[in-house]
Amino acid sequence: MGNRTDRELESRERQSRSSTPAYKPASQLPDPYEQDGYTFRWVRTAILGQPDTRNVSTQRRDGYEPVKAEDHPELMLSMDHHSGASGNVEIGGLMLSKAPTERVKARQAYYEGVNDQQIRSVDNTFMRESDPRMPLFSEKRSEVSFTKR
Repeated sequence: MGNRTDRELESRERQSRSSTPAYKPASQLPDPYEQDGYTFRWVRTAILGQPDTRNVSTQRRDGYEPVKAEDHPELMLSMDHHSGASGNVEIGGLMLSKAPTERVKARQAYYEGVNDQQIRSVDNTFMRESDPRMPLFSEKRSEVSFTKR
């Protein structure tokens, strides 16, 4: 019995779980080939069978323009046959649109600023109601310590 080695010193061949790719369900919408300087987005053109011209108009004013089917032949297999009459890439009431990446980033920065302002406003209103005798918010911290056996 004195010839035994500790289990910690033994090595085993293990199959790495990271070598197996994680499952990801297939997308319902195909991805177009990337185009330098542009960001793609699917824009709703219809809801429950009714045209949604207001949403399309809003997206157009926001800088998104419809993508022509002839510019992306890789998407032709996925397209609705009845929507091909418009000449745009349209699948299931969604139309592929593109906008300059700079404009998309500027829009995102704008809405992040609006969001930050709203959060600050809510925090200020909430903290204004706080009383030092009974604070509404107190920062709680917990620590985890490990001891050796």
